Amino acid sequence: MTLHLPEVPEIFNAKEITQPPKRGAWKIMLPLTIVLLVIVWAAWHYNWDAKAVTAGVLLFGTASHVFAWVIGIIGMVPFVGPLVVKILSLSFIWLLNAIGYLVSFVAIKRGYSKDVLTYRGVTIALIVGIVIGYVAGHYF
Repeated sequence: MTLHLPEVPEIFNAKEITQPPKRGAWKIMLPLTIVLLVIVWAAWHYNWDAKAVTAGVLLFGTASHVFAWVIGIIGMVPFVGPLVVKILSLSFIWLLNAIGYLVSFVAIKRGYSKDVLTYRGVTIALIVGIVIGYVAGHYF
C-alpha cells in the first residue's frame, strides 16, 4: 500500500523568482502617491485629526506598497539614492527619533515645552550629523 500525499507548492518557485519586474506599475503607484500627498496636505491645511489621518495613510500606504515603491524610486537616483535608502533603513535613526518623541511627550505633559524645543533641535542636529558622517565615511 502506498501513501499518496497531496502536492505541496514550493515557497520559492524558480519560475516566480526569475520573472522580470512588473512593467507599468508607475501608472498605479504615482496616482496613489499623489493621492496620499493630497490627503496629508488637506489634513494639515484643514486641521483634521492627525492620529486618524496618520493611521489611515500608514495602513493604505503599507497595504498598497506605495512606500516601498517610493523608496525604490529614491534608490534609483545615482550615488545619493542608495545612501538615502540605507540611511532611512538604519534602525538606530528610527530608535533615536522614537525615544526623542517619547521624551518630548513626557516633558510637554510636565510643562517643559520650551526645553522640548531645544532638545528636539539638538536631536535633529545629532541625526543630521550622523547622516553627514555616514555619507562622508562612505565616499571618503
